[in-house]
Amino acid sequence: MVLGDKYIRWGIVALIVVLAGGGYVYFLQGGVQETTIVIVPKEFVQQIAVSGKVIAVHDVDLGFAGGGRISRVYAQVGQTVAVGSSLAEIENGDLRAAVDQRKAALATQEAKLAALQAGTRPESIAVSQAAVASAESALVQSHQSLVNAIQSAYAVADDAVHNKVDQFINSPRSSPTLKFFTTDSQLGNTMLGERIDMEARLRDWQILQATLSTDSDLAGAVKTARMTLQTTGRLLANANTTLNGAISTQTSPTATIDGWIASIATGRAALETASGALTTQQSVDSAATTALITAQKNLALAQAGASREDIDAQKAVIVAARADVSAAQAQLSKTVIVAPFSGIVTKTNAKVGSTASANEAQISMESRGTFQIEGYVPEINISLVKPIQTAKVTLDAYGAGVNFDATLVLVDPSETIRDGVSTYRVVLQFAQPDARIKSGMTANVVIIAQKRTGIIAVPQGVVTLKDGRSVMQVKDGDKTTERIVMTGAISSLGEVEIISGLSDGDVIIVTTAQ
Repeated sequence: MVLGDKYIRWGIVALIVVLAGGGYVYFLQGGVQETTIVIVPKEFVQQIAVSGKVIAVHDVDLGFAGGGRISRVYAQVGQTVAVGSSLAEIENGDLRAAVDQRKAALATQEAKLAALQAGTRPESIAVSQAAVASAESALVQSHQSLVNAIQSAYAVADDAVHNKVDQFINSPRSSPTLKFFTTDSQLGNTMLGERIDMEARLRDWQILQATLSTDSDLAGAVKTARMTLQTTGRLLANANTTLNGAISTQTSPTATIDGWIASIATGRAALETASGALTTQQSVDSAATTALITAQKNLALAQAGASREDIDAQKAVIVAARADVSAAQAQLSKTVIVAPFSGIVTKTNAKVGSTASANEAQISMESRGTFQIEGYVPEINISLVKPIQTAKVTLDAYGAGVNFDATLVLVDPSETIRDGVSTYRVVLQFAQPDARIKSGMTANVVIIAQKRTGIIAVPQGVVTLKDGRSVMQVKDGDKTTERIVMTGAISSLGEVEIISGLSDGDVIIVTTAQ
């Protein structure tokens, strides 16, 4: 019995040791631990990171108003030029001669005035007769130039309709239909109706061209040309708007639609140029007619003897002659590229002897001292950005430790596809000039899209989705309750805004470890 009691006592001791050890392990490793956060309103910030490039505020590509062979190039890359400086010019000997001719005519009229004031002499009469002959010759030339301008306008209108608009129309001359789908079908139908009307107008105009000469009714011909150009312009404007609403399909992809839009833009520019040339030549012709009438009157007055009225009339002729000189100088100025602002020449394609097309970029300039940043914001973030927002900028050239302040000044309304992703172009203005900033530098921009205070926000991970609703674990005394919340925006720190469901001072459970 004694030996049995001894083994019983040792068994009890062993059992106590086992139970004590297991309890220690349980409470050390298997106990429940909770991490909580007390809700306190805080600052809520949303930022958008954008990579961009520094560009000049004024950046322009310059070209000649008309085509021709380049005769002189004055500007070199890197050269600083003042506003109004001549940068290049095309061959313009005929226009310079025209200026000299107009100046000579002005000098002649001024000489006539002097002769009238000095009294009529045989020499004065001879001068008046020469002026009449010169004016008659000038009028004949002007009439021919006006005929050429009308014929050129017809060719431009015909090209705009048959080569530009008809690209995207099936059976344009009989039963026209669009080769693409558009969001504005009503405007598309209107445009198709205008296309049918244009066919008849162009046909009638073509008939007039066949018999047009310097002896024709040029005033009526100009009126017909101007009305047809306006009608053609309306057709192209409606075509452009219709194409802007075109829906990309397999048969009419975006690239094809963009090509049509570019072609219409070219046609509209050509129409505008033709209309301007017609207006200019009509003015020249009118001035030539006036000059002839004036020269004839001056001759009659000279033969009849000078009077106060004669002298006043001659003064009016001089005013008209000065206007002719100004018009000739204006035509000459179109053959010269002039700096529109002070700046630096960044590129030049102009080479002496090469042929330049009208409005083709030959010389590029940019202003100095004031710069902007051009970047692209992804579609997912575009709703967060708007003008006047501030931004912090670093430039790769100076590293992340050098910051510059900037303000968002422009958000393009139209998309730009970059690497297959829809983005929107934004422009930011540096807050102040800085000599360290140079065009072409790579910029890293952080736009402060939103900054609010007093916002209740929690880490995204503590909000879970249950039965389609956002819920959180909230501590209520010694109890834990599940509370439904309404979430809002997400901050740049990854916290989600709680619009409703939590209040200042609430305690939420962040983690629960077993």
